[in-house]
Amino acid sequence: MSTFVNTLTSGILYGGILSISALGFSLIFGVMNVINLAHGVFVIGGSYAALFAWTQLGIDPLVSLPFVMLAAFMLGSTYQRFVIQRAVERGSPVAALLVTFGFSLIAINVLTTLFSSTVRNISPSYSFLNVSLGPLSLDAVRLIAFLTAISLIALFTWFLSRARMGQIIRATAQSELAARLCGVDVRKIYAITFGVGSAVAAASGVLIGVMLPFTPADETMWTVYAFVVVTLGGVGSPAGALLGGLLLGIAATFTQTYVGAVYTNIVMFLLLLLMLLVRPNGILGSAFKVSR
Repeated sequence: MSTFVNTLTSGILYGGILSISALGFSLIFGVMNVINLAHGVFVIGGSYAALFAWTQLGIDPLVSLPFVMLAAFMLGSTYQRFVIQRAVERGSPVAALLVTFGFSLIAINVLTTLFSSTVRNISPSYSFLNVSLGPLSLDAVRLIAFLTAISLIALFTWFLSRARMGQIIRATAQSELAARLCGVDVRKIYAITFGVGSAVAAASGVLIGVMLPFTPADETMWTVYAFVVVTLGGVGSPAGALLGGLLLGIAATFTQTYVGAVYTNIVMFLLLLLMLLVRPNGILGSAFKVSR
């Protein structure tokens, strides 16, 4: 029984990280209808930014988190406005897909040149602490990362539902033409949307960096995980990202414990295939469009 409870708890904690790592991907896909294949770059870029702040500046990863998010927002919004937007206007969403793929390849090589392909990790002073909750013994880092991820998801939900800019983003996603008729600068909104998505992705990278070892090549894995989470939960919805991440996290940990770690990806893609067959829009459907 204790093994089951510990496995379930680990799955929930891991699922929280998967949720926050997919949230930016979900927003960009839901609002702009662009599959951002460079999503994992911003995730891993956040990990390396936190690593640099920790090793070179002595700044705790959690303290560096808002600064990493700000830098990612600026980079993401600039990249969208001057690269992706032009690709969409002159070509099609497929052109944007290829552009993000090309950017990810360039970014991997840049990160490898700067930091090498050696496996890295961030180990602050609380990395080896445990928190006891009755019969449960939780890794303090995973618990802190989970609570931080849930807080960011809650803040993101408030931003989309209550903040004026969030409401404008939702309105633009529902009808670009109507937004333009109301005087909204859609190009600016798309840039802000991409920047917000990039900032959230980088924040997840900081949390991942203190939990798991990472290399530049891991960006592909986090892009795939984001796609699976969004497919399971639904596009554009923080609740959908949270639900999809928890489902995937619990499935992954139970597979590792009771079946074998080598079968984790098989189970993950079986879940993806099942959801695409049964409910292509995810459990909660699209937050901005009519769902079946």
